[in-house]
Amino acid sequence: MSSSIAPRLSILWSFARPHRRTLAKGLALALVASALGLATPMVTKHVLDALGSASSLTRPVATLVVLLFVGAAVSYWQWILLGALGERVVLDARESVVRRFLRATVPAITRSPTGELVTRVTSDTVLLRQAAASSFVGLINGAVMLVGSLVLMGFLDLVLLATTVAAVALVGLAFAFLMPGIAKSQQQAQEHVGRLGGVLEGTLRAIRTVKVNRAEERMTERILADARASAAFGVGAVRRESLAWTIAWSGVNLAIIAILAVGAWRVGEGRLEVSGLIAFLLYTFALMDPINELSQNVTALQSGIAAAERIRQADALPSEESAPSPGRPELPELHALKELNELQELEKLEELRDDVPVLELRNVTAAYGPDAEPAVRGVDLVIPRRGHTAVVGPSGAGKTTLFSLVLRFLEPIGGELLLDGRPYRDHAHADIRARLAYVEQDTPVVPGTLRDNLLLARPEATTEELLRVLDDVRLTEKVEGLEEGLDAPLATANVSGGERQRIALARALLATPDVLLLDEATAQLDGLTEAAVQECVRSRAETGAVVTIAHRLSTVVDADTIVVMEAGRVRARGRHEELLVSDTLYRDLVESLRISAVPGAPVT
Repeated sequence: MSSSIAPRLSILWSFARPHRRTLAKGLALALVASALGLATPMVTKHVLDALGSASSLTRPVATLVVLLFVGAAVSYWQWILLGALGERVVLDARESVVRRFLRATVPAITRSPTGELVTRVTSDTVLLRQAAASSFVGLINGAVMLVGSLVLMGFLDLVLLATTVAAVALVGLAFAFLMPGIAKSQQQAQEHVGRLGGVLEGTLRAIRTVKVNRAEERMTERILADARASAAFGVGAVRRESLAWTIAWSGVNLAIIAILAVGAWRVGEGRLEVSGLIAFLLYTFALMDPINELSQNVTALQSGIAAAERIRQADALPSEESAPSPGRPELPELHALKELNELQELEKLEELRDDVPVLELRNVTAAYGPDAEPAVRGVDLVIPRRGHTAVVGPSGAGKTTLFSLVLRFLEPIGGELLLDGRPYRDHAHADIRARLAYVEQDTPVVPGTLRDNLLLARPEATTEELLRVLDDVRLTEKVEGLEEGLDAPLATANVSGGERQRIALARALLATPDVLLLDEATAQLDGLTEAAVQECVRSRAETGAVVTIAHRLSTVVDADTIVVMEAGRVRARGRHEELLVSDTLYRDLVESLRISAVPGAPVT
């Protein structure tokens, strides 16, 4: 193996450790079943001895029957116990990984292909079922059975035992030599399955682009390259397993032939009874059970270790802070006033709160990695409690990074952000996002129904409230046309880009946030719908803050403040008519989109 087995085994054991009591019960049942199995050849010897001495067969035959039925009952109980345990291990692993993924930071999750992450939850966890639930029991039980069989065989005849031990030793050496190669092949096969899932998921997501560019065959070959690599490594593992099994069977069969030859000679010499030889042969045949159990569980253990290592890689993903803060954040300078109960002081508190920006960035610098160049540098920005702030600039100016910082998807490496005058670090992630609503430019559909999508941020909203926001964004006809209405399942394939944007905007309006963040939320809308949406934005800006990233300047010409960004910095700020005069970049952007310099004039 590439590294020591002990640390890798401890990773697998970490999944089984919470269920160690159940594992102990399963081991106890397995040992009882093995003991009953080991007793059977000895009882068979007594049956044969009774035949030779004309004694009664009632007791030994009855004992065989009891051993059979009790052994079957114990084995049945053990299989149920360990089978159920395997499912619980898989469930626990999936729950752990899913929670880790959804609590991880956005950069950590988006760094890997989605399909590869999905395989950690699906196929990798399945490999844990046998490895973490029954392999430990199987290995101990197999070893006990093997030792027990050899001890009882030694009780019958030491010479035949020596012959058997030599064969078992050869088999053990073969397994010790072949198992590391099997483990490595299985791990590489699973890694290629993960890559396959990542490429396939991305290809299916971009299926229209693939077809338009006639790239079906090229993408097929790219996906199948990982499938073929996985199959090749899988075949390599199968070959090594087959060789190991062939050696095991051949070793046992050679041992049986040698035992027959040596045993016949010893019976002829009068040093061994025929019943003893038969009992010894039964133990020899039974040796296949522990050898089989040991080899199967070692193989499962190798696969499980590889899967456990991949699953535990999720633990390395940095997580967002999840500790909730007690209640709505207060302005530190207003804490003394808060303690006063007189009405005029409470009114003064609200007035003072209105004077404090809802959001503020002070000299903020941020990058997407420790070695990456900063995406924004020294940004100062104030977002008042009411009004419309628009952020414009060429591609790569840092507009999306600005939103990532506000939404706390990205942490600054310099400067600080403030909410209600308090630094972001004093707020939990959930508390910050409870004050915000966000509409992405390429808005995805969340799995579920239309109602599920709308209720994502405010699950207690009523049907009347849902219908109201849908009417605001001109989606009423769409809902009326759906057979199941609000409970119609949604998928990217049956919802247009403009409809997805309007669903996201309706969800954001339903949440009634303090700050509404729009990343070109009208990019895929027709003129009439855009006008209705802009009216919603204007209405919202009268009671709260609206921040818009604009790629089409026609959506922000009437904003209260326009912030112009370039190369990660704030270049200028002001109203539309002011910037046309004072900033050449803004003027170039306006001219490139042929927007009239007169506010309110038609856009061509």
